[in-house]
Amino acid sequence: QVQLVESGGGLVQAGGSLRLSCAASGRTFSTHAMGAWFRQAPGKEREFVAAVAWSGGSTYYADSAKGRFTISRDNAKNTVYLQMNSLNLEDPAVYYCAVRPGYGLGWSVAPYEYDHWGQGTQVTVSS
Repeated sequence: QVQLVESGGGLVQAGGSLRLSCAASGRTFSTHAMGAWFRQAPGKEREFVAAVAWSGGSTYYADSAKGRFTISRDNAKNTVYLQMNSLNLEDPAVYYCAVRPGYGLGWSVAPYEYDHWGQGTQVTVSS
């Protein structure tokens, strides 16, 4: 059974940085797998933030994350990271990591495309 455990959330001032981690256990993912981060603010739908290919490490970002966030993965540790810089007042949300374990067409940006989810970690930004 796959488990994803996020960590690294917290309270930060606007302009500050946080690094989120997502450790996966219970399965070795194939070369076609994809890891991603989503976020969900109160009253809003879950939205895509960034994705990384398990093999090769290529990345894809939502417009809101480009230039500020960096997604990466460590295959040896089965861990996906999200480095978030220049956090602003639009970034607070519960951040979820997700894994699409198999092959997909192109970049997966919709929640339904991911089979495995973490429990979420809260990110709060103060002014």
